[in-house]
Amino acid sequence: MTMTEATMMCMCLLLLQLSITFFVFMCCVGNGNARITSAFVRSEFPSVDIPLDNKVFAVPKGYNAPQQVHITQGDYDGKAVIVSWVTTDEPGPSKVQYGTSEKTYDYTAEGTTTNYTFYKYQSGYIHHCLVDGLEFDTKYYYKIGSGNSSQEFWFQTPPEIDPDAPYIFGIIGDLGQTYNSLSTLEHYMHSEGQTVLFLGDLSYADRYQYNDVGVRWDTWGRFVEQSAAYQPWIWSAGNHEIEYMPYMGEVLPFKSYLYRFPTPYAASKSSSPLWYAIRRASAHIIVLSSYSPFVTYTPQWLWLAEEFKRVNREKTPWLIVLMHVPIYNSNEAHFMEGESMRAAFESWFILNKVDIVFAGHVHAYERSYRISNIHYSVSSGDPYPVPDESAPVYITVGDGGNQEGLAGRFRDPQPDYSAFREASYGHSTLEIKNRTHAFYRWNRNSDGKQVSTDSFVLHNQYWASKLGSRKLKKHRLGDLIGWTAPY
Repeated sequence: MTMTEATMMCMCLLLLQLSITFFVFMCCVGNGNARITSAFVRSEFPSVDIPLDNKVFAVPKGYNAPQQVHITQGDYDGKAVIVSWVTTDEPGPSKVQYGTSEKTYDYTAEGTTTNYTFYKYQSGYIHHCLVDGLEFDTKYYYKIGSGNSSQEFWFQTPPEIDPDAPYIFGIIGDLGQTYNSLSTLEHYMHSEGQTVLFLGDLSYADRYQYNDVGVRWDTWGRFVEQSAAYQPWIWSAGNHEIEYMPYMGEVLPFKSYLYRFPTPYAASKSSSPLWYAIRRASAHIIVLSSYSPFVTYTPQWLWLAEEFKRVNREKTPWLIVLMHVPIYNSNEAHFMEGESMRAAFESWFILNKVDIVFAGHVHAYERSYRISNIHYSVSSGDPYPVPDESAPVYITVGDGGNQEGLAGRFRDPQPDYSAFREASYGHSTLEIKNRTHAFYRWNRNSDGKQVSTDSFVLHNQYWASKLGSRKLKKHRLGDLIGWTAPY
């Protein structure tokens, strides 16, 4: 045997060994035998809000300069945005000038202005302007305000609705406005995320009292502008948006949130801005409200039943659900709080082949296997979650960095349905590659650095059932190298 032949044989044996190792690892993961509770202990910033005089809350210079600028999708399919901002000295013009060339604004859209009081706090003038009739996959520049105080920004529209349209979503929840929040936001901004799916609990202003509640909404608006003015943030509401404060005379739920953060709910025939749906690139995204009625015959229940009928997996194969309270959670914090919504909607998620359900609320990270608990009733059935290939993956990303700190107490032993869990701050990205495969990453804020800690390949539920799991795995086998076993 020559030296070259011996070298090639050694290489073949090495590749065979690696293949066997990878196969065994995938089998273990698929059978639920690779549950991980991370032992990582963070050494991060204290969980206190950033002082008001910090530069991240700086008020823009100039008379009546627009501030707290953010955008969200403005229609069902991604050809419109809603631009929102605040002016403080006077209402000023509520219009957006925009175009496809920098500093050349060929079009103008007119918006509306509103304001509100909260206790004795008086909000600034809140502007919302729908910019519609946009072209897909186009960079737009826009200008708001007037004179020397005007502000200029840009955004990119998504590709046309198509089953193979690639797209990258960022996932952030329970952000707040601490130094840990800033670390999460800065790390996300260095990712390739194109749109944020926000899982509720925005400013944590409700942890303050009296006029400071409104003040901390203003600081949070200026805080997230560095990202939210340039790409859509898809909003969902959490418990910290309720702001039920009768001792201050404030009893209208979601008052500050609803004044400040519009959603395109009417485009999906919803009766409330708290639950709605959008389509973007190759994804159909459903936003649910954990703190609005959702049992049988309520408006949210009726709307969701109809929205599932409107989903067309041939056009938008990726079906994603957002909610605030997780329906699978093995942390001591908020344990079982999502059980009522699970009982209401889990069977629908499985019937409609939802790919992934994102939630926040618990200030930690956790990912499940594909499991379900739809056969249990008060009189019969298996009372425990069981492996279910037709079920979604459930992921909790409530680790944005707010002042309440981390939820570090997980239940022991780790349940069979829990694949990975860790109490650290961070954010996630979901990179859709085509109609069959997506890459998911959870990125930990580790000592001020972004560390990709949990990742896997996600197989599309609709196409898995249509092509068969074996053909689907072969469809993009090369993409699996270096990734956790696929779902």
